[in-house]
Amino acid sequence: MSNVMEQGSVVFSEHMLASHLVLAEARLNVESTLNSLNLEMIQLLTQALDDWAKRPEVVAVLLTGAGEKAFCAGGDIQALYHAIVENNQAKAVINRYPFEFFAQEYALDYLLHSYSKPVICLGHGVVMGGGMGLFSAARFRVATERSKLALPEITIGLFPDAGATWSLNQMAPHQAVFLGLTGSHLNAADALAVGLATHVVPHAEREILLAKLKAVSFTEDTASNMQLIADSLAGLPDVEMPVAEIQQLPVFATTFDDLVKQVQVLDGLQGLSKWIDRGLQNLHGGCPTTAGIVLEQLRRSADMSLAEMFRMEYNIACHCATNLDFAEGVRALLIEKDGSPNWQYPDINTLPQAHVMAHFSTFETPHPLSGLE
Repeated sequence: MSNVMEQGSVVFSEHMLASHLVLAEARLNVESTLNSLNLEMIQLLTQALDDWAKRPEVVAVLLTGAGEKAFCAGGDIQALYHAIVENNQAKAVINRYPFEFFAQEYALDYLLHSYSKPVICLGHGVVMGGGMGLFSAARFRVATERSKLALPEITIGLFPDAGATWSLNQMAPHQAVFLGLTGSHLNAADALAVGLATHVVPHAEREILLAKLKAVSFTEDTASNMQLIADSLAGLPDVEMPVAEIQQLPVFATTFDDLVKQVQVLDGLQGLSKWIDRGLQNLHGGCPTTAGIVLEQLRRSADMSLAEMFRMEYNIACHCATNLDFAEGVRALLIEKDGSPNWQYPDINTLPQAHVMAHFSTFETPHPLSGLE
């Protein structure tokens, strides 16, 4: 038996288990935007998670997305774009939507990372940007053979955010550099190889995940439930997997202090595979400022706590929302769709390091994420 409550953009279900225990589920429900996150969805999810955390009968939380195509394709970039343009035209902050969005999105991601109960996420189809933030924050991250994961922010002048700093730090440095600078797409085999996914289920049979979780003999002990879920997911059906394209990426020297040198190293990989070549094309057509941010983001974050990473991401995101490149990238890719962004600095050779570093300064005081941790 399940109690279902639809709140427009998110459908909440409480699946009744034995001994009056509850498996909670939140399903993103905006198929028309590939379940892209807006501020309302973030607030609904946060409120539900806060409520479920306080109720001892709720033993685990499942995150899913409606439709065949996507778990979540990212944040509602167009809403951010229009607010940023409004502020740019007024030459003043008259619309705080971008800053409220980033603060509340990152707080939600942190809540999921540190949640007191097991969180399972089914990342079928497109899982990018803000969707990756939700997916990567779950303890159990289930992909399908049709999953397409990416941190594609270099194409729009943003940066890998929503906890991507944490995700990239879990990878080998050369993998983190390549994925952060190129926004390359990952399939399910890639996601397993770099630790973004923990399990895989057949796309056509993905509803079996809920059935298996409902069959778990949950207790009120969180540690025991973690193991019970792990045992259950080990019994998911076999999947005919795609080839892991990231296996074609050789280990290369990484340097976080010299963007030009790092790009030269990457260019030396040209011709090794079509996947690598597509990534290099993204890099050279992408935003130079983003490239500079990614290396500095990785350099600074190696010894940071999770909370510090999110506070850093908020500072960067807000500076991106007040500078020119983010709005220009969205315009070229999603609004006018001319595919010809006019970046503030045309290439990495003309990119001032001072411009990159300015993105890491504290954006406002008090910091809206000062309460994390």
